Amino acid sequence: MKIPFVKYHALANDFLVIEAAQVRVPKARLGRLARTICNRRSGVGADGILFLSTYRGNRRVDVYNADGSWAEKSGNGLRIAAMHEYLKNRRRRRFEIIMNDQMHQAQVLEGFDNGALITTQLGSPTFETKRIPMKGKRRVMINAPLKVGGVQFPVTCLAVGNPHAVLPVDDFDFDWQTLGAEIETHPSFPRGTNVEFVRVVSRRRIDLADWERGAGATGSSGTGAAAAVCAMVMLGAVERECAVYFDTGNLKVHWRRESDLIELTGPVDYIAKGEFVSP
Repeated sequence: MKIPFVKYHALANDFLVIEAAQVRVPKARLGRLARTICNRRSGVGADGILFLSTYRGNRRVDVYNADGSWAEKSGNGLRIAAMHEYLKNRRRRRFEIIMNDQMHQAQVLEGFDNGALITTQLGSPTFETKRIPMKGKRRVMINAPLKVGGVQFPVTCLAVGNPHAVLPVDDFDFDWQTLGAEIETHPSFPRGTNVEFVRVVSRRRIDLADWERGAGATGSSGTGAAAAVCAMVMLGAVERECAVYFDTGNLKVHWRRESDLIELTGPVDYIAKGEFVSP
């Protein structure tokens, strides 16, 4: 079977967009397709797939990680979906996109030849452990100890549509990828968790290393950036409007006080399109 795809990246966090109308893949097999097509040696290669369909006149996105697991939300995925729709009609700049049964607003702020600057709303964060979800007796986990490999680490846990564990660090001169993988599968998180290592540079800038559940180390993460800023706001370390720097570039996060909504802004770039021959 031939699978048409379009590939995009948001600060090196790359996704393959697949239109439901162009393929006949049962939803139960999307995880398997993601594992196959996202393989960087034997497939096209990506951090995940965005499966686009239409629901009651709106665009709906289902996100699958490279390991085949379903992801509740992807901030970069939302912006890439908006970019995909924008390239169909550059006169349209505002979009409503459904992800995990929630409607999200997205807007193209500026268009380029093969990319655009796009902002989207991610909803409101929650710090209640039962809603993250996270096991344990604590109602919230803000700058609280988490034991990993016999060592206690200060962690702030929250959900921004998907689970996150945020750790402040002084630098990145340690094996944060191994630690990220250990926290991702920590028994405290029944569904696993994304992990962010945050260095505060100023009240309006943080540097971030991200470990994504189901994908590993990625060039950037939209929900990771949002979770990191919200966590650092709760610790009194940064302002609600903050730039998040990765090795690949930066995203802007604004956790609005009046509405409690998170806004995420950053670039999206078109890479290529083609057909994948599914085995």
